[in-house]
Amino acid sequence: MADNDYKRGEMDITEKEKTFAGFMKMSVNIAIVAILIVLFLAIFAR
Repeated sequence: MADNDYKRGEMDITEKEKTFAGFMKMSVNIAIVAILIVLFLAIFAR
């Protein structure tokens, strides 16, 4: 069998954290734009 050098909690995850933060920011922005479009259509559509 292969040697297992994995030790929990020692991996550098700063890039993963940055990626997740960017994904969440983009998701929130898209949700806000979608809500604004729905509100616009609800107010001005006939």
